[in-house]
Amino acid sequence: MPFIDAVHNHRPIQDSSYESHWGLRLRPFENVPDPTFYVLSAKHEAAIERMLYGIHARKGIVMLTGEIGSGKTLLSRAVILALPRSRYEIGLISNPTIPGDEFLGEILFQLGLDPHGTRVEQLRRMNDQLLANYHREVDTVVVVDEAQAIEHDRLFEELRLLSNFQLNDRFLITLVLIGQPELRGRIAHIPQLAQRIAVQHHIDYLDRAETKAYIFTRLAAAGGELPIFSPSAISSIYHHTGGVCRLINSLCDLCLYFGRVSGSRHIKRSLVEKVANEVPHRQDNTAHG
Repeated sequence: MPFIDAVHNHRPIQDSSYESHWGLRLRPFENVPDPTFYVLSAKHEAAIERMLYGIHARKGIVMLTGEIGSGKTLLSRAVILALPRSRYEIGLISNPTIPGDEFLGEILFQLGLDPHGTRVEQLRRMNDQLLANYHREVDTVVVVDEAQAIEHDRLFEELRLLSNFQLNDRFLITLVLIGQPELRGRIAHIPQLAQRIAVQHHIDYLDRAETKAYIFTRLAAAGGELPIFSPSAISSIYHHTGGVCRLINSLCDLCLYFGRVSGSRHIKRSLVEKVANEVPHRQDNTAHG
């Protein structure tokens, strides 16, 4: 099954290890890209608006970069779910560390096409599909997550060549490249590709207020109705994570677990400090991981 279908068919998996203790239906801080827990922070909203603009306006190539753990993958899934399947055919490449001779075939597979054959046959099949979509008023979008992990620059050239599929007045395919900050540097050294990126945006880490909203929103999405984290606990979480979504998730999850083990009814600063000092989740230990 193409990965994009797995995203659309996703159903949350319940785990009762601490949920009932806190009055939750789901675990709110799992580090998986579940759009159920997408948080509408100003930073993420700005990123989504730019990505959707690039896709709706058929700008050819769109690039989103962000620091490690800033929520890029979750954001990309939220964008995908915002695109109606009746109007968009979407291919999602979640692991671009694919051998060069298989890269184009993987794109075809994620678009539901036969990935086999010679390069000429693959390109012809791609062209036929793009034109067929155009005639039935369906736009084709290919999302490449973790694009900084592409091993060889010639694969970036492969992506650039896909943008050559166009008519006189529009692109037939929109490429969305998502990756860590080094992606910008790599593309900057490929002028032919850099010049074709029409929309680009960079996500920063959350600030203190956004961290608070992030925690509250995810708890609410999991069914939480009562305050669980005290204001001082949230300040401590921000101090230890620096607003990195992935680290916030890990620390909050452990606090909920150890809070349940100790029979606590609220997460206070003392528990956050204890958990954060016993496990390697502090920002200075993980900023490059």
